[in-house]
This record gives sequence, structure tokens and C-alpha cells, in this order.
Amino acid sequence: MNYRKLIIGLLLAASVFTLAGFIVADNYPIQKIALQLNKWKLKNPVEKVYLQLDKPYYATGDDIWFKAYVTIGSQHQLTNLSGVLNVELIDDKDSVKQHIKLPLINGLTWGDFALPDTLAEGNYRIRAYTNWMRNAGTEYFFDQHISIVNAVDNKVNAKVAYTFATQNGQQKVNAIINYTNPEGLAYSTKEVKYNIDLGPKQIARGKGITDDKGNIAFSFINTLKEPVSWGRIITNIQIDKSNLVTKILPVKATSGNVDVQFFPEGGNLVTGVTSKIAFKAVGADGLGTDIKGSVTDDSGNIVTSFSSQHLGMGEFILNPQANKTYKAHIIYADGSDNTIALPQVLDKGYVLAIDSKDSSKINIKITSNTQTHESDPNDTLSLIAQCDGQVYYAAKSNPGVPSFVATLDKNRFSSGIVQFTLFSSKGEPLDERLVFIQNNDQLKLDIKAEKTYAPGQKVKIQLNATNADAKPAVGSFSASVTDETKVPQDENFASTILTNLLLTSDLRGYVEQPNYYFNNVSEKTRADMDVLMLTQGYHRFEWKKVLNDDLPEATYQPEKTLRISGHVTTLSGKPVPNGKVTLLSTAHGTFFADTVTDENGRFAFNNMAFPDSIKFVIQARTGKNRRNVKIELDDVVPQGADHDKNAADVQVNIYDGLSNYVQSSKDLFNQQLKYGLAKHTIVLKEVVIKDTRIKLKNSSNLNGPGNADQVITSDQIPAGCPQLNSCLEAVMHGVIFRNGVPCSTRPSGLLAYPPMTVNLDGIFIPSDELESINVNDIASIEVLRDQSFYSIYGSNAGPGGVIVITSKSGEDHTNEIYRQPIPGIVTYSPIGYYKIREFYSPQYDDPKTNQAIADQRSTIYWNPNIITDKSGNASFEYFNAGSKGTYRVIIEGIDIDGNLARQVYRYKVE
Repeated sequence: MNYRKLIIGLLLAASVFTLAGFIVADNYPIQKIALQLNKWKLKNPVEKVYLQLDKPYYATGDDIWFKAYVTIGSQHQLTNLSGVLNVELIDDKDSVKQHIKLPLINGLTWGDFALPDTLAEGNYRIRAYTNWMRNAGTEYFFDQHISIVNAVDNKVNAKVAYTFATQNGQQKVNAIINYTNPEGLAYSTKEVKYNIDLGPKQIARGKGITDDKGNIAFSFINTLKEPVSWGRIITNIQIDKSNLVTKILPVKATSGNVDVQFFPEGGNLVTGVTSKIAFKAVGADGLGTDIKGSVTDDSGNIVTSFSSQHLGMGEFILNPQANKTYKAHIIYADGSDNTIALPQVLDKGYVLAIDSKDSSKINIKITSNTQTHESDPNDTLSLIAQCDGQVYYAAKSNPGVPSFVATLDKNRFSSGIVQFTLFSSKGEPLDERLVFIQNNDQLKLDIKAEKTYAPGQKVKIQLNATNADAKPAVGSFSASVTDETKVPQDENFASTILTNLLLTSDLRGYVEQPNYYFNNVSEKTRADMDVLMLTQGYHRFEWKKVLNDDLPEATYQPEKTLRISGHVTTLSGKPVPNGKVTLLSTAHGTFFADTVTDENGRFAFNNMAFPDSIKFVIQARTGKNRRNVKIELDDVVPQGADHDKNAADVQVNIYDGLSNYVQSSKDLFNQQLKYGLAKHTIVLKEVVIKDTRIKLKNSSNLNGPGNADQVITSDQIPAGCPQLNSCLEAVMHGVIFRNGVPCSTRPSGLLAYPPMTVNLDGIFIPSDELESINVNDIASIEVLRDQSFYSIYGSNAGPGGVIVITSKSGEDHTNEIYRQPIPGIVTYSPIGYYKIREFYSPQYDDPKTNQAIADQRSTIYWNPNIITDKSGNASFEYFNAGSKGTYRVIIEGIDIDGNLARQVYRYKVE
């Protein structure tokens, strides 16, 4: 394809506008910039993920239901680049508690997390990404915070309030923790012990007694030199003789400091050119905080004043004068003040000013001063507007024009963030400005239902989807129905398909209350959105690297299907070409595949589909069938979870505002328990069992570590053995070796010496491979000769039984997914496809339905797979719960052209 002709054609088509001082973009450097952007876009297509959840918070024992939408490019069309999606549940210590893989079909999939009731309460987040998205960095993953409460076993509600001070130049935190029972009665005169962790370090500990209101107060000093990104107070309160309750409370900040930054529009202040300056005030907890103040010059004259207009953000106008410096005198919400220098004023340069407050127009003005014009009177400028590498607008100035303006229709752009960049005649970026386009180009969802229903009544929702041209839209949608009485939510804090795919997924920084800008759009919300754009940065790429053709190769490739690949080398590290590689699993039936390494020793098993929790044995040999080789697998290191750009969303007091939800979850559990339908863990009293058998730390023995006819530990294997089988024959009871294969001396059927199978770290390997195992790598051996022990292995067990070998790597790293206990053999436990479950929607007209349990649902209905027909129509049915209140229906989705949709519908149940 001739990309040069394609890009020029696009630019010519995009350059019809109302202007003064611009000419049509038809030559260098516009062409080069556009061509380089197109190269970047083709090499780095932008994928985004959004997950619709069935509700905003959960209780232990709940299910988290979600629908995933994965799009590609600025038009948000469903991706066909990736075929696999990773979804993770991460706790407040950045530990991945659950990780599932889901197959993507045309960019869509759905799944769930079943939350065990043993899960600790606290702040969690759900993260989703494709393997390809790992190249852009974790900042661009879907990442949403949720609170998980304990509704069943919780005996204590703990709330903390912080104040801050300084002591001897160090940050001092004063904490007051209040303890009550779930009904709000204070735990007075109770002993509390606490530890304080900041980051990975414990910095203080102490104890005290609660007062008559259930409060305990203490202080601690932040002794760490580095900034604190997170911390915890771990408290243990003795509520009675038999109940010691642990509560963990987040520490989001160790000071009341407020960071204030000033952002000249376009990037620079220029002498004599009137400029807009945006500012953003952020507390140490990551949230915006209100400020006000004034700007003075170096003579002490007040030149303007300012105050924040939304979440600590605002703007003011300044005309900087020659040889002047400026400072902002800031007054914080608590009455304290500070003085900060404004950015330096340049003697010459350009100011890129854009007014996007109008609902249909963008007004652009580029201004320079006399010094700039005189220094290069024939200079030309170029302006590029792009999103994710897609050029929407390009123009070049007439030579020697010191200032110019343009007016653009917003409908030439797709909704979302657009980056305007001003370039010099040499192609150097001078100014930059982000603009959010909020067109009326999304799908319109018309929802029809009755306004009032009775408890337990059947509901039918009729949906009609049309695009911006009022034509029927064929699309995929998901619907969640909740009882707002039990599950209230502030809409401004919601993460939606619009806030995510149009706004937050393109920004590295944190966006507070993202749905504020989409919920009830007005002149004020548009103005506040524009200030947000002035204080954010676009970092999908660096212009210097793009223009210099410095485009790094992708580290992570798109996953179309599941794949197992790697390379085979000699023990000294040289590639093994034409090596034989086999892949074997006996789970879910026997699976066998083989392949041959290429000239670089690489191999791959492609287009695989296997369930989660499966184990494989990968065996490699040289072309001459020699075993002394090493297997290295690709992509076995999991994605780290240490970066949380939305850390400010952590809830310090997770039970605040959730009393109705907690009570309804507890009522549901009690009903399940009453009817014997609860699937919850029952904690029994501790029972001490004394056993004289050899105890093993870990083992893959399905009977449990040490449950065998004989247990042999590493210190019982004779030292200096040349081969393992010759050593074991001397210490194993009732086992002999015939042609290297272990056999039981206990006859089985017609076999006098029936062979035994060998299980290494949970994987069955060829029995004659025992001699290849290094004696020094063995932690334990368990001999299963009695049928009561080996029958648990079913058809995998040999007629003589099973020998279970646990290597030292298997013992010490039981969570590893990749082990190479002997040369030429790898045991591999990759993450396979999660088995997707279906949401149970009770049918009240079915006599088998237990209405007492169904009445306690908090998620009334969840459907991730609603497809509109050619007329844009779809419908679904469900039954209300037995509770009265306001029910909220949230439908989100996307059509085949990438148009997005979200609609909230409410009805009464009374």
C-alpha cells in the first residue's frame, strides 16, 4: 500500500475549515509527521479494555460478574488483534488473588470471580489487559477499585480519622480509630494492639484501651525518607475472652501537604502574549482539594486572582511582561498559605490557545510576540490534531504570519481525547494541547418497561438501539439490574464504558470522579473537562521517537489463542536445532503433541485451548535423542501488580454507606443456611492430631503429604549415587527395578512384578526417566503400593502403584508454574481458559424456586450477552426480588462500528 498517498489524501480531505492565516496542508513537514504517525499506528495499534461489573462493591461469598469490551484504534471498534484477555483480582498489598484467562471472540467475552467467604475484607481492584497491551505499560490497563466487606462473620466496624502535623521536621500522623459492633454500639474499655506499616516496613507498634465511645487515639512519625505510596494500620481488638478481631485500615497519606502545579496552555508563557494558566491542587491522599489565591509580580503588585472551580482545578488569565517574574500566593482550605513561583516566561515563542467550551465548535488561536516574528520572519508553522495515531486535522501557516486563528466543527472528530500539536518548519514540536471532544455521536438506547412493578413480578425490558443518524444499530450489550435501596451509588464516581474508553484509558494520570463529566452534561461540566485536559498529559508516544523513526520492537506479541513456546539449548547454552519436543498431559483425558525446533532451537505449540489448572510435561531431546538439554519457556513471568494509578480511590472506611448492603448480604446467607443451600466455609474448632509418620512440608501426593506406604526424605537417599534408580532399590520396600522401570513386588493379576508409574511434582513422566533425575534435586519420595493410596490417581496409576517424587524446587516454590527438575523435562502449569459460568436468575413461577432466598438478591439480574437485531431491537426478562424500592437497570454496549452506549433506567417496586 502507498501510505504516502493515503495520508496526503486524508489530510486534504480533513483541511476544509474556517481560517485566517492557514493554507491547505500539502507539503513538508506535515507529510512527514503524518507518515510517521501512520507508521506508529500500524506498528502500535492501541487496544483498550473496559469491564462492566454487575455492581460497584461486594461482600465475601459474592460473585463478581463482568462483561469485557476490547477495542482497537481511535474509532473504538471491537478488536480482532487479540484473542485472549487476562482478568485479575488484586488486594491492597498488590498481590494477585485470582487470575483468569478468557477467550475473546470479536473483542467480547464475559466471566466472573467467585469470592470465597474466607477472603479478607478490604480494598481490592480488578485489572484487565491483553498481552499486547503490556507493551504500553500498566498505566493503560483497565484498573478499577472495589470494596469487599464481610457481611457474615463481621463483629467489628472500625473507622479511622487522620489529622497531620510536623514534629522536628518529620511528618506526624494523629489517628483516632472508633470501634463499634455492626449495630453501632461502641466497644468500650477493650484492649487494642496495633502495628503500623508504611510501604513494606513496620515503623511503629503499640497498644491501648478504648474509651466509652469506642475510640482509641495514637500518633506515629513517618520515619521513611522516601515518599509513602501506601500504608496500613493493623489492629487487633479483644472484644471478649474468646474473640480477637483483626481490622486493617489504610493509610493514604502521612501529611496534609497539598501539591499545586501550574500549567500554561500549550506549555509555555511568552512575553507579551496573553495566556491561560490552569492549575491543579492535589492532597497527599491523591484527591483534589480547593484552593484560592492571587498572582503577584516581582514588584509585589497583584495582577490577578484565582480559585479552584472543580476538585482542586481551575484557571486564570495572565499577560506576562518582559523582565518580570510571577508568584502565586496560595491559601489552602485549612487557612494555611504558601507561595509558589509560576513557570518561567520565555522571551520568544508561541502560545497555542484553544476554546472548546462551545458544544459544536473549536476555536483555535496561535499567537507569538514581536521578538519571535523578527527572529524568523518567513517561518511557517504546522498544526496536527490526532488521536491514537489517527490524524483528524492538519494545516500549515502562511510564511511570516505572526498569529492566526481557525474554527473547526467538532463533528469532524470522534468523541474522545484529541491531541493538538504545533510544529516548527523543521518539524520540532513547540506547543501541545489536549481537547476532549464530546459529540452526540454515541448510540441512543430506548428502554421500554412499566414504571411500577410488584415484588416478585416478572419484568420484561424492551431495548431499541439507534446510531447518531437514527438508524437501527446491531450491537452487543450487557445489562445489570440492582436494588438501589441495597446497592446505592453516587453516579459521579462510576466507571462506565464512556468514561473508560473515551477518557481514562488514554491518560496515565488519575481522574477523580470520572462520570461527573458525562453525567448530566452542561456548560459547566464541559468547562471543567477542559481544565482537566489542561492539567493532564498524553503519553502514548514521544514525538521525538516517532519523528526519528525510533520505534522499538514490541516485547509482547498479541495472543490469538493459548500458546506454549520456548527454546531448547544445550546445558552450556547453545541452541539445539532440529530437536524433538513433546507436550503431554493426562488431565481431562490424554493429550499428546510433538514438534521440532528450528535452526535457533525455538519451538511452539500454537492454537491451543485448554482449561485452567492443567499440568503439562514438556520433554526435549536432541536430533540424536540425547537428553542433556535445557528447556526455556516464553512468557512465564506474570505481570507485576505494583503500580496503581487509581490509588486515590482506596476507601479508608469501607463500611461507610453500605449498611443496607451488608444487612441484605447477611440476610441472604442466613436464608441459604436455613435451607441448607449455603456454600460457605464453616470454621471448626482446632483439633490437634498426633502422628508419628514422617511429616513433609509440601508434596503433590493427592492423598496429602506423607500419606503413603513409605516416605523417603532426601537425607535417607544414599550419598554418591551415580543414578537414582540404583540408589532407591536399596531403600524402597517392595520395589524392584526392571530395565530401569520401577515395579512392585506385590503381584497384580497375571503380572508378578507390575510396573509403577512415576509422578514428578504433580506430573506423570515416563517411568524410565528416573535415572535422569539428579539425586541432589529430590526433597522426598512417597511410595504408593496399596490400592487405597494409588486408586485416587485412577487410570494414571500403574498396576503396581505410583511413586510420587517432590523436587526441592517443587517443595520450596509450590506456587511456581514452571519447573525443570531434570535436564530435558519441564513441568508446566500455565493459566488456561476459565470455565465461564452462567448467572442464576430465579424463576418465581417455578415451584422449585426458593423465594425466601431469591428475595434477598442484591444483583437482581445480570445478562452479558444481549444482541440487537437488524432493527436494533432486543429484549430480556427476569423476576423482581421480594423487596420494595427503586430498581436500577444499567445497559452498556457497542455496535459493529465502534459506537458506544450507556443508559440508566429506573423503576419502582412497591
